[in-house]
Amino acid sequence: MVTITPELRLTRLQQKVLDLKKELNAVILAHNYQRPEIQDIADLTGDSLELAQKCVGTKAEVIVFCGVLFMAETAAILNPSSLVLLSHHEAGCPLADKIDVKTLRQWKEKYPQAAVVAYVNTKAAIKAESDICCTSANGVEVVEAVPNEEVLFIPDRNLGHYISTKTSKKMILYPGFCHVHDGITAEELSLAKIRYPQAEVMVHPECRPEVVNLADAALSTSQILRFAKQSTHRAFLIGTEEGILYPLRKENPEKEFHLLSDKLFCPDMKKTTLEVVVETMETRRNAVTVPEEIRIRAKQAIDKMLAVTWKGKSSSLMEEGQGEGE
Repeated sequence: MVTITPELRLTRLQQKVLDLKKELNAVILAHNYQRPEIQDIADLTGDSLELAQKCVGTKAEVIVFCGVLFMAETAAILNPSSLVLLSHHEAGCPLADKIDVKTLRQWKEKYPQAAVVAYVNTKAAIKAESDICCTSANGVEVVEAVPNEEVLFIPDRNLGHYISTKTSKKMILYPGFCHVHDGITAEELSLAKIRYPQAEVMVHPECRPEVVNLADAALSTSQILRFAKQSTHRAFLIGTEEGILYPLRKENPEKEFHLLSDKLFCPDMKKTTLEVVVETMETRRNAVTVPEEIRIRAKQAIDKMLAVTWKGKSSSLMEEGQGEGE
């Protein structure tokens, strides 16, 4: 009789996912905050927009998005011919939930001269009401690119504040926040620096201004991963969701990574388990669809952002004599 150890059970579940992937002609995407065993079975890992972009033009018939709802919506916006399945039907984002269309329209009426810049951590209907989207990595670039001198930034006040310190434009900040990042305090960071005095501090720009001010760098998840690889430091303090530790340690086994707080845990990101992924793929449940009228308008806001970002990359690469290569 074979003893079903936790390791064997994990291996069997992962193999089941891979078998289903082949059966469905699927591609599996996992956000950097997902559980390690979920990241391990993914074809692609990364941040939300990065993942949605990477599967554009995929030959896969099914996209299984291991993340939260707004991420799967973005994949559906950019890949209308694919069936997009959200790994867990209740995986949402409290930050994205902090603004609805009715409220946004009220703010737009209050500030008619302002361009609406929507963080990608918003639902499709909000993107459709916005002028342009941005990420935590390109927010400053996008805000500088819009012709308006006033910018209504939604929905994260902390990211908006960070961008406001890098631009002369008038920033009107909607009072939303990510409870994980907003929960980090300056006191926690200061105490962590005492425990690890040689560590370089990297935090997400969704953190409070006083926390960002104490950090060595404010970076998106993808930027954190790149920065850690390139840095000559051997120890780091990380101010973002704890899931990022897995790829950081995997890619940099010779370096140390410590969290700024033991509270950096997103319950919605952790709802996805291997059992849940298997069930979702077997039943094809949790399909994410975006009404075409909303999809088209939301895609326009995303496309405008991508045009700004690509223009900046092209200019930089041409100056370095690298043409259009990465």
